[in-house]
Amino acid sequence: MPGVREPAGPASPGEVRFNRRRQSIGFVLGPVVFLTLWLLPLPTLPPAAHTLAAILGLMVVLWMTEALPLAITALVGPALAVVLGVAPVRTAFAPFADPIIFLFIGSFMLAESMFVHGLDRRLAYTALASRWVGRSGLRLVLAYAGVAAGLSMWMSNTATTAMLFPLGLAVLAQLGRERRSDAGFGEFALALMLVTSFAASIGGLATPVGTPPNLIGIALLRELGGISISFVSWMLIGVPIMLAMMAFIVVWFLLPRARHVRLSEESRRAVAGELQKLGPVTRGERNVLIAFGVTVAGWVVPGTVAAIFGHAHPLAQRLSAMLPEAVAAILGAMLLFLLPIDWRARQFTLTWDQASRIDWGVVMLFGGGLAMGTMADSTGLSEGLGRWVAAEYPGAGTVGLTMVFTALAILMSEAASNTASANIVVPTAIAVSIAAGVSPLEPALGATIGASMGFMMPVSTPPNAIVYSSGYIPIGKMARHGIALDVAGFFVIVVGVLTLGWIVAA
Repeated sequence: MPGVREPAGPASPGEVRFNRRRQSIGFVLGPVVFLTLWLLPLPTLPPAAHTLAAILGLMVVLWMTEALPLAITALVGPALAVVLGVAPVRTAFAPFADPIIFLFIGSFMLAESMFVHGLDRRLAYTALASRWVGRSGLRLVLAYAGVAAGLSMWMSNTATTAMLFPLGLAVLAQLGRERRSDAGFGEFALALMLVTSFAASIGGLATPVGTPPNLIGIALLRELGGISISFVSWMLIGVPIMLAMMAFIVVWFLLPRARHVRLSEESRRAVAGELQKLGPVTRGERNVLIAFGVTVAGWVVPGTVAAIFGHAHPLAQRLSAMLPEAVAAILGAMLLFLLPIDWRARQFTLTWDQASRIDWGVVMLFGGGLAMGTMADSTGLSEGLGRWVAAEYPGAGTVGLTMVFTALAILMSEAASNTASANIVVPTAIAVSIAAGVSPLEPALGATIGASMGFMMPVSTPPNAIVYSSGYIPIGKMARHGIALDVAGFFVIVVGVLTLGWIVAA
């Protein structure tokens, strides 16, 4: 689930220099790209589409260089579209009230309530302190990876990593007192730290609310491609892809580095001690579970009924109309303000001060991306771009386009945020697919899921930056393992969407 906080840890001097250079390039290159595209003769495009192409060029540069905050860049596009006569103000900003925006808001509040009441920590520490883990280093990292992936299906990968990171450091501190000079300890520490980030990012693939690109892809496919994807349909595709990626991590990365490691009694006590600090389950935690359960039921039941009885069944149609995912999320979030912790004191599960701490920047970023995609469609820019690419590369077909846009999204996610990457690549995938005469479903799904990769560098994603700050991860090893995971992800995503896409189309 998109984040409520994104603590990326202290940046190294090298990262600070890299970001400054990147931002400086963006401040210069962005206006240059805008003016070049605006003045360049493009007779095949209508005037509004030509102007919008220049605005999009500016936004792509600003998103990739982060010269401006990502959310501000998302607002720059629709604002410039109004100023330059591309669209009236109501048209340009209408996507900021798209129903999926409210799905974001409701799911963010649920994630915030889990954080406020410590439910996420209780779930994590309970799993890691279980008897099954015992003193086995391998079972510890397996449980650790499972917790990271499981929690990030419903909450931010950054928040998940930030929560598990101190616990991992505590385990390594205890184990390191006995084995710090042992080469095996260094490999185990590398595995534990990297899997904190990698598993949290991969877990978000499983559900629509697991990471912002998923909802961006769903919304753009609905708006631009006329394809609706339900919560259940997404999970029938996302969960197998997530499990395949996790299996790759276990076999390729964790088994060789953890199977011979035995934990000391002090390491086990460090984990158990964190659980004991939480005390007994609180009323607030129970209320969060109730609200969360109601929300998930609202997300899953309509799609399950449709899968059993068919989409044309009256009951399936009635439930889909009554409980779209956005409404289920808002109703679940409303329960947080109704379920009391102390009725006499009028203390409820979540206060507005707490709820208002959600990441409004991601909400604006999503709205801006959807606005630009909608205007690209209405002005004819998408159609023009699609025709040009289809003419340059004829006969690519569904398989070829899926491979191209999956690879493009993965590469872009190494240089830009996953949300910005999805906003750039997914609309292009849809436009090119339609112009080429093939279904946009598979190429857009490949681009959507590929945008959540990006494992090579600390700057690729906040979870990578968090674990890199531990000092246990040499930059070369992060890059090497990140490349391997990107390559594995490319093949898993392409095979997954090509073989499971029929689930959505059915």
